[in-house]
Parts: sequence; C-alpha cells; structure tokens
Amino acid sequence: MTAPLAPGAQLRHGRVSLALSFFVQGAVFALLVTRIPAIQDRYGISDGLLPVFLAAVPVLAGVGSIVTEQLVKRVRPSRVLRCVQPMVCLALPAVGSVGSMAQVAVALAAFGLAVGALDASMNMLGVSLQRAYGRSIMLGFHAAYSLGGIVGASLAWAGAHWKLSLGLLYGPVVAVLVPLAVVVGRWFVDQRDVAGPGRPEPVQSAEAIPGPSGPTSASQAPAASAAAVTPVAMRLLLPLCLVMAFAYIGDSTVSNWSAKYLQDVLGSSEQLATVPYNVYMVTTLLGRAVGDLGVRRFGAVAVVRCGTVVAAGGFAVVAAAPGAWAGMAGFTLLGLGLCVIVPQTFAAAGRYAYDSQGAGASDMAVARLNIFNYVGFLIGSPLVGALGDAWSYRGAMLVPMALVLVTLVYARSFGAPRAGYGDRHERPRTADVG
Repeated sequence: MTAPLAPGAQLRHGRVSLALSFFVQGAVFALLVTRIPAIQDRYGISDGLLPVFLAAVPVLAGVGSIVTEQLVKRVRPSRVLRCVQPMVCLALPAVGSVGSMAQVAVALAAFGLAVGALDASMNMLGVSLQRAYGRSIMLGFHAAYSLGGIVGASLAWAGAHWKLSLGLLYGPVVAVLVPLAVVVGRWFVDQRDVAGPGRPEPVQSAEAIPGPSGPTSASQAPAASAAAVTPVAMRLLLPLCLVMAFAYIGDSTVSNWSAKYLQDVLGSSEQLATVPYNVYMVTTLLGRAVGDLGVRRFGAVAVVRCGTVVAAGGFAVVAAAPGAWAGMAGFTLLGLGLCVIVPQTFAAAGRYAYDSQGAGASDMAVARLNIFNYVGFLIGSPLVGALGDAWSYRGAMLVPMALVLVTLVYARSFGAPRAGYGDRHERPRTADVG
C-alpha cells in the first residue's frame, strides 16, 4: 500500500474554509428553527397553517437539491456554494423584518430553495476533499455544523431572554456571517480545482484506482472525470437513501418531541424539558469531533454499526425511562449514536459513485442522497405525533428505534474494501475515503 500524498496548502485552506461554511450554516439554521414560535406570533400564522409553512421549507429544499444535481454538470459545486450561502444568510433578516404573511412565505420559500442547494454543494465539497486527503475528515465538517447550531441556538435563547425583535436579533448576526461566507468562499476547493490539467490528482496514489471494470492508473482519472458523466442508478443508491431518511427521522424525533416527551410523559419541569435537545446537540458535536479518529482506526463500517447500536439503545432507554433523568440519559446516547451516520452516508455514496463513474457522478449522487435528508425530516415529526396520539408516546419511540436499526442491514455499504489508500500506520481494510 502506498501512503497518500500529504495535503498541500490549497487543500488545507479548502478544508478550513469549508468547515467555516458548515459552521455558518449550522448557526443560521438554528437561528431560524429555534425562533419559529416568535415568527408565528409576529405574522399571525395560525396553528393550523404553521405545519404548511414548516413542511414547505424541506419540500423546497429537496427541489433545490434536485436543481443542484443538474447544475453541477456545468458549474463547479464550489461556485454554487459561494453563491447560495449568502442568500441563505440574507433570508434570515427577510424572515424577521418583512411586513406580511405573504412576504414571509416568499422569504421562507427562498430560504428552502437556497438551503437545498447549499446542503448539497457543501457535502459535495466535503466528499471530494475527504477523497483528496485520503482519510476520513467528513465528520469534522459536520462537527463544525453542530458547533454552529449550538452557537445559533444560544444566540436565539439570548434574543428571547432579552426580548429582542427578530430583526434586531438577525440583523447584527447576518452582518457578521455574510462577509464571513463571502471571504471563506474564495478558498473553496473541489475536485476539479485539485485535479486540473498538468497537475497530479491528489485524490489517488500512483497505485491503482478502483473502477467498475478494474484498476486504472491515476493519470487516467482526470480524463475520465472530464468525460460525459452517467449518474449512478437510483436503485443502487437506495440502501444509503433509506439510511439517510431513517437517521433524520431519528433526529427530527429528538428535535421536535424531546421537550414534550420529558414534560408530559416523564413529568419533568418546564425548565428541565428544554435541556434534552441542548444535551443532544452537545453530544452530537463531541461524537463528530472524535468520529474521524474512530473511522481511521476501526473503519467506517465498524463506526456506523457502533453508532447505530448506541442510537437504538438511546431510543430504548427513552421509551423505558422511569423518570426525567433517565430520559435525559437516553437522549444523550441518541446524540452520540446518530451523529456518525449521516456524514458517513454522504461519504459512502460519494465513494461508490466515484469508483463507478468518476467525480461528476459523485457530486450527483450526493445531491440525490441529500433529498432524503428532507424526506426523513418531513416524516419523523408527524409519524411520532400520530403514533403517540393513537397509541402511546413511549411506544412511538420504538418506531424510530426500529428504523435506525435497519442501518445494520446495510452497514457493509459503508466500507471501501478496494480503496488503495491509508497512512502506513493505518490498517488497509479500515481506510475510509469519500
């Protein structure tokens, strides 16, 4: 086995800039979703109409991801991200300061479309950078997103505590985030930046590159990626799409039902009921911060299996919890378990498409997979609510547990058995390359 090339300055700058982009998106998204009640009150959105508004955003985000799949056939993902991230940031003050319900609906629609393109292009760049590094770094990007979410949620709490208007809360934050997004966008790096004419492809060693019909030389890879791209058949990506959807059903269960569950089912105080989601976000950050080390040491398959079992155990603890603190422990386990699944699902889809069809197919596969992020988000909250009302909320927690456990069936899809990468101190069978 040949050790991967050491990352150059361009790749290091690309990695830092992309991590900052993930951080910005995490902060913006948290600032929006945690202030939904204030948005509802400001514009007089009824309880019956609110679910329509909330469902429209992920639906339009899915449309944005589909558009991005077609767009990256002609435009680099880095350019897409450079354009849409400021748009997502600017949607915040628009949501907080427009004058009517119709106008806020337009602002939320623009946010949904742009955020779909942003999520897809960010993960495309993350997958290609991981491939260039030759080792797992994808979890680190999602850790930056989690950190941004914690910062955004904290700012939202401060705004609510000091009774700031939405415009006063969002305006100064966006005044900082938009210039940051514009500046870091100058250093984004995608596959076509690091594998241009006359430059060796840092993604691969001089050894064989796995392909659909056997190994090809590294010198052939750029030419292959420049050819017309045939997208990977959806049926081949379906296992990873299901894993993505089920992971987000679990995630949306925590974000939408943890407070109600702790207060109504486990009898906690109103103040304590706000804690589980914060604990969940912190453990998600911690799990992702160290997750790449686990992937490098034990392999993606082992890490995903472990995360799945821990997440399922968390749901089981929540369902059986005799009291609030036991429920809190269950939500803590959920954060540690679920946090590794989504980044590794993007990495696995990108790797499989790249091995089959090249870099362009990898970008398209990531965009398709990203749609199931929103599918899971749309299904999770109403599914648990309907089961809770018809049956019991304890029993409802067992359904996302069972869905998450399906990941064990497809765990082998996360491996890279043919990849010829890995530092010399790493085991060949454990190298995970997006």
